[in-house]
Amino acid sequence: MPHTPPQTPQTVAELTDAVLAGAHGPDPAELTVTSAFWLYNTTRLADGDVTYHNHYLLLRVGDSFGACSFEAGELAPGFCENASGHCLDKLLRDESAPVRTAALDAYFARVRPHRDADDAERVMLPTGTPEQRAEARDAAIAGLLDIEPGARVALIGVVNPLVAAIRERGGVCLPCDLNLRTTAWGDPVSDDMTEVLARADAVVATGMTLSNGTFDLILRHCVEHGVPLVVYAQSGSAVARAFLGAGVTGLNAEPFTFSQFSADATPMYRYRAALASNGAAA
Repeated sequence: MPHTPPQTPQTVAELTDAVLAGAHGPDPAELTVTSAFWLYNTTRLADGDVTYHNHYLLLRVGDSFGACSFEAGELAPGFCENASGHCLDKLLRDESAPVRTAALDAYFARVRPHRDADDAERVMLPTGTPEQRAEARDAAIAGLLDIEPGARVALIGVVNPLVAAIRERGGVCLPCDLNLRTTAWGDPVSDDMTEVLARADAVVATGMTLSNGTFDLILRHCVEHGVPLVVYAQSGSAVARAFLGAGVTGLNAEPFTFSQFSADATPMYRYRAALASNGAAA
């Protein structure tokens, strides 16, 4: 029988159901987690006054890693005690959204690693200090924005070097975050995503939106209003890639090892999709 290509996903849940149904490749019941990691790190850049608190779940499947960031208290370290040896189909049905997201990321990272993707532009983060590597990373993300001077860019998930990178490209940054109240320059940070989206000419969102329930809303808004959507992802980078051509117009994917965990040169992968006249990416 001829192979039927999977339908374009509109939500993370639809994508997960399609994977469980075998629409994207091997049965996830045949892919086993060999290692599980619960990571917590803090970062304060030189001369900065903000300490970033980051929690990650990492699931290794063969030669690839799936990753998801989560809020403090959302997932206990004890999860990892019994996670190694589980098949991905079980974790894709887990009650925890970060676990499901990390498992979905592990699936797509294993089936189609970023390093083997023909449509990916490989960008190397330089050997250097945290500040140098953060600036290079955020310049690469901002480089995916095709905006006119004065364009309003909603930044969903605020990191200060990315605020600066958007401004350097002529954009007006509209920052939104649940944990920060001001940027490094004293700009107020909104906690109302819908208000920020309503004013935006373009959107840049973190991969953490995949697990906290906001990605679907952002995607739908951008498709309905013809707004470009760039995702920068350590969390769920291979999951976000599945939405290229379905609302996501640019992706800066940073699979593990993440920039903050190394001082040596490490790769990122940039993807692009054009914005069609009906608002959907093509």
